Amino acid sequence: MSNPNSDQLAARRWMRIPARVLAIIVAAVTVAWTLNQISRSMAQNARPAGFRRGVLQGALMPMALPNLLFGKDVAIYSENNTGVGYKLGYTAGVNGCGAVFFGLFFWRLRRLRKWAGDRR
Repeated sequence: MSNPNSDQLAARRWMRIPARVLAIIVAAVTVAWTLNQISRSMAQNARPAGFRRGVLQGALMPMALPNLLFGKDVAIYSENNTGVGYKLGYTAGVNGCGAVFFGLFFWRLRRLRKWAGDRR
């Protein structure tokens, strides 16, 4: 005979799945909208892109993949830039985004391993 508390726990775990899927969809739509707004803004702005825009474009560049896969052309690098300042910002943005993404990934992986070890 199963424990009622364990049944409730299992039901709660299953209810988290739709919430996570919804959160991922909302995040993806938000990123896509942001990328489109930035791309539109850059197309209208004749000033060369500087450090701040480099950081922003660098951070959002990895998130452009879904748009690119669906055939939407998204600006991920501004050819009209200030030179070294823009490139430093772009590099900082890409590396910062990667550090956050991989940091969260490995943190979750460590939590999963710890959880799996506790269950043995």
